[in-house]
Amino acid sequence: TNILDRSLTKSKTEVSLSAFAFLFSELVQYAQQRSQSLVDLEKRLEDVGYPIGIRILELFSFRERASKRETKIIGILSFIQGTVWKVLFGKTADSLERSTENEDEYMINEKDLLVNKFVSVPKDMSQLNCGAFVAGIVKGILDGSEFPARVTAHTVPVEGQRLPRTTILIKFAPQVMERERPPT
Repeated sequence: TNILDRSLTKSKTEVSLSAFAFLFSELVQYAQQRSQSLVDLEKRLEDVGYPIGIRILELFSFRERASKRETKIIGILSFIQGTVWKVLFGKTADSLERSTENEDEYMINEKDLLVNKFVSVPKDMSQLNCGAFVAGIVKGILDGSEFPARVTAHTVPVEGQRLPRTTILIKFAPQVMERERPPT
């Protein structure tokens, strides 16, 4: 059947893991060849993820949430951590936490982020976190939902584990935090 004839409302598709790994590694190589530094490379990966986040939000808005729009931080983050993560990675994110130090910061933690799984990096780029791509997706969803934020990916070592976890750090803009406060 023609892809244009398929229904948008009920589609359960899975992408081959090997196909995704190949395409993503090519994307990383492409971005690396055009980058001057590690920060530039991660910014390019984030920039590629951003429009994907916008499109994911549009698709979900059409499919599942046609009449409901999230207006609270916890609502939109739970949507990302649960529903979106499950569609992208086949499971919900390991945890969603609020920072104890800053009320405008939240973290989505993932022990084994798929985009970091199949990427081997040279020693001079050992600090590379391909989770920047996922951070771009999350930023696209948040911006499209009117929750402007700075979203970054960080590698966090975990005691007793060989591999570090990835933390997607979300720092909301002041106007979002102001909107969340109860009226006085």
